[in-house]
Amino acid sequence: MQKDKSGKIENVVHPNEKLVKTHCSYCGMQCGMNLRVNTVSNKIVGVEPRYDWPVTLGKMCPKGVTAYQQTNHSDRLLKPLIRDDASLKGTKEGFREASWEEAYDLITTKFKELQTNYGKNSLSVYSGVSMTNEKCYLTGKFARVGLQTRYIDYNGRFCMSSAAGGFLRSFGVDRGSTLPWTDIHETDCIFMAGSNTAECHPTSMFRVWAVQERGGYLIVVDPRETPIARRADVHLDIKPGTDLALANGILNLLIQNNYTDEHFIKNHTNGFEETKELVKLFTPEYTSEITGVDPEKIIRAAELYGKAPNAIVMFARGIEQQVKGVDNVSGYTNMALITGKIGRPKSGVATLTGQGNGQGGREHGQKADALPGYRKIANPEHVKEVSAFWGIDPSEMPKPGVSAYEMFGLMEEKTIRGLYLLCSNPAVSAPNLNYVRKVMKELDFMVCADFYLSESCEFADVVLPTTTWSEDEGTVTNLEGRIIKINKAQEPVGESKPDWQIQIELAERLGRGKYFSHLKTARDVADEFRGASKGGYADYFGATWDKIDKQDGVFWPCKSEDDPGTPHMFLDKKFYHPDGKAKICALPYRPPAEEPDEVYPLRLTTGRVVYHYLSGNQTRRIKFLNDMCPEPYVEVHPEKAMEYGIEHDEIIRLYTRRGQAFYKVKITEAIRKDTVFVPYSFGHDESINLLTIDALDPISRMPEFKACAAQIEKLEIKKVL
Repeated sequence: MQKDKSGKIENVVHPNEKLVKTHCSYCGMQCGMNLRVNTVSNKIVGVEPRYDWPVTLGKMCPKGVTAYQQTNHSDRLLKPLIRDDASLKGTKEGFREASWEEAYDLITTKFKELQTNYGKNSLSVYSGVSMTNEKCYLTGKFARVGLQTRYIDYNGRFCMSSAAGGFLRSFGVDRGSTLPWTDIHETDCIFMAGSNTAECHPTSMFRVWAVQERGGYLIVVDPRETPIARRADVHLDIKPGTDLALANGILNLLIQNNYTDEHFIKNHTNGFEETKELVKLFTPEYTSEITGVDPEKIIRAAELYGKAPNAIVMFARGIEQQVKGVDNVSGYTNMALITGKIGRPKSGVATLTGQGNGQGGREHGQKADALPGYRKIANPEHVKEVSAFWGIDPSEMPKPGVSAYEMFGLMEEKTIRGLYLLCSNPAVSAPNLNYVRKVMKELDFMVCADFYLSESCEFADVVLPTTTWSEDEGTVTNLEGRIIKINKAQEPVGESKPDWQIQIELAERLGRGKYFSHLKTARDVADEFRGASKGGYADYFGATWDKIDKQDGVFWPCKSEDDPGTPHMFLDKKFYHPDGKAKICALPYRPPAEEPDEVYPLRLTTGRVVYHYLSGNQTRRIKFLNDMCPEPYVEVHPEKAMEYGIEHDEIIRLYTRRGQAFYKVKITEAIRKDTVFVPYSFGHDESINLLTIDALDPISRMPEFKACAAQIEKLEIKKVL
C-alpha cells in the first residue's frame, strides 16, 4: 500500500499483476479486498485489503488474508468423480474420474428412475449460503421447476433461521440489521449477546472499541470470557440455554425503572401490556437463579442500556442455536422496541451473520417454505406471482417441504431417496452426526457438488467439481443487508463449473430446459433473479450490477433503478405487519431441551475460532490456518479439572447420550465451572456434532447446538490423538 498526495491510502499494483476488486468468501462481513492476479499466468497470487470499502476500511482477518489460497489449492477437484464401489460409501475410496457427459448421464438416469418409481418428491436438494444470490435463486428454481420436488432446504437452517424467525415475528420482515455497520462506532451502548465477535467477526471490532473510547458502554452476554467479554463494561456470564430468562429480566428492569418510550410503544407497537405482565416474575434474583448471572450485573446492564441515548442490540448464534432461538431473538429485540431505540440512526437491532451470504441466501427460494423476494409458498398470491414469472401453472408449484434436519428423517423412512447436495457439509455441521451419517450412507443415490472432497462428498455416488468464489461473478448480501458484487479473478481450474451452469445443464437433460436454457451467463441469472424478487418483501429489482459498483453496495429493499436503497430500516416507523406496527412479544421462559443431571452434569456448548470457518472444509486445508489451530479441544474450568483429576493437554473422553469423542483439555478460567466448550470446525471422529442434540426450535427448526448435557471421563490409559 501507499498514500497519495492527499494522504489517502491506495493499493500498489505490482509489475505483471492486476488487482481485481471483490470481497472475502467467508463470513457476513464480506470484507473488501483486491485479488492480485499475475497477468502472465492469469492466476491469483495474493491479496490486498480494500481501504475504500466503507464497512471494514482495509481490515482483514486471518481467514480473509489467506482466502485466495483456496482457488489453486492442490486439493481442488478437477474432474467429476463416480463411485464404483457402494460398499465404500462414507470414505474417500472407491471413486474414479469421469467425464461430465458420463456423470450427467448417470445423474439423469438415476434421478428419472427414482422419480418414475417413487414420485417427484423422492428427490431432495440441500444447499448452502456461501454462494451468490444468483446461485441461491437458481437452486430454488432448479428444485421446484427442474426437479419438481417440494424437498429443498439449506444450511442456513443451522445458522440464521432463528434470527429470521424472530425478526419476522417482531418486525414482519427479516433483514439482519436495521442499520448500516457504519453507525456502530457512533452509538452510545452496544448490548452483544451470544457473539464471540472478536474471533468470528474481528473486522467489526474497531467500531466496537470506538464506542468505549468515546465514553460509551459495552455489555456482553456469553458463558465464556471471550476476548470481547474481557473488555466489556458488564459481562453477563450466563448458563448456556438460559438467554430468554435474561432477556425477560432486563426487560422487567427497563420497565420498572421507566426507561421505556411510551409514545413509541403506544403508536408503533402491539403487545406491551401482556409482555409487561409476564416479565414481572423475572426479578433480578429470580433471573439470577435461572441464568447463574449475579443480580447486580443484571441491574447494571439494564441501567447502561436504558440510560443510553442511542443503543444497538446485537446477537449471533449463541442465542439463536437453541430450541427457543426465535424466542431469544424476539426477547432481546423487545429491549429496542420498548425503549424506542430502533428506526433511527445509531440505534437498532442486528445479527452477526456467520456465512458470507447468510442474508441473501435465505431470501430467494432455498428455504423449504420460501420463494424469491421472501415470498411464501403457503400464500396463494405469492405462488401465482412467482409461477407467472417462471412460466408454470400455479398448480405445478410444489408444496412447502421440511427443514434441513427433518429431511434426514424422510430419508430414513425412504420418502426421500435421492439427494443433490451443494455448498454444504452436513456430515460435519448437522447435529447428532452418527444418525445423519448413517442416513446419508443408506440413500439410494446422492450427488455432491463441491470444490474439495468434503466429508459429505465421501457419502456421494457422484461428485461434481464446482468453482470457488473467485472463479465466478455475482452478488451477495452482507450482514447489514447491503448487496455487493463478487468479481471473477481467474478462469476455473480443471473442468470445474459454477453451480448455476451445472443446474442449467442438468435441467436440460431432465427435459426441463425450456425454463432454464435462456440463461447463458451469471449476469443473465442476475437479471432474472432481480425480476423474480420484484414486489417481494426482499425487493432487489433496483440493485443492478452497475448501481452496486457505483454506490459500493445497495441496501435492500431497492425497488427501482432510481431508488438508492434503504440503509436504515423503519425510519418512518412503519413496520411490515399489516397494521404497520411492531410486535412486542410476551415470551414465557422454557429451559433447554436437555438439562444437566447426575449422569451428565455438565453443559456442553460449541462455537467457532478465528482460524476456521463453518465445517472447516476450506480453512483446514490452508496451511497457516491449520497450523494455528490444527485440532479441536475442550475448554474446562480449573476447578472442574481438579474435580476430575485432569491436566492441561491431557486427552479425555467427552460424551453425551448421542455419542463420544476424544479431545485435549484446555484448562482456562474463561469459562463457567459448569460448562465445557468445543469448537465445531473439525470432521470425522473429531466433530463435536457427534455429541450435540437434535432438538429443534418449533418455529425456525434450528437445532440446539449451544446447550446439551455432557460428561467427561478421565482415561486410565493415555490415548494419543
